[in-house]
Amino acid sequence: QVQLVESGGGAVQPGGSLRLSCVVSGFPLNDGNIGWFRQAPGKEREGVSYISMPFGGTWYRDSAKGRFTISVDNSKNTVSLQMNRLKPEDTGIYYCAAGLIATWMPQSYDHWGKGTQVTVST
Repeated sequence: QVQLVESGGGAVQPGGSLRLSCVVSGFPLNDGNIGWFRQAPGKEREGVSYISMPFGGTWYRDSAKGRFTISVDNSKNTVSLQMNRLKPEDTGIYYCAAGLIATWMPQSYDHWGKGTQVTVST
């Protein structure tokens, strides 16, 4: 059974940082892809970043480039998203997801965590 558990969300002021973690079990981490997505109230879920384990590549949405960094710790089966210089528009529920296709499209991911709330406000 595949399980993904997110942690690390919270409330920060603009310009602050958070580090989200996703512990993955039951999924072949070295053969698949892990994505981070977010959903703001009233908006569709959108891709933030993903890492392709077979190819070692990463992708970031334009607004995250230069501020967010995705990384993996194979020894802990954990994929992290370091988020710096946070902005109010980064607010939302952040989900990690696992799939066999390296893409920013949420519908292509098969397994999802329950999410962690990120709130950026003064």
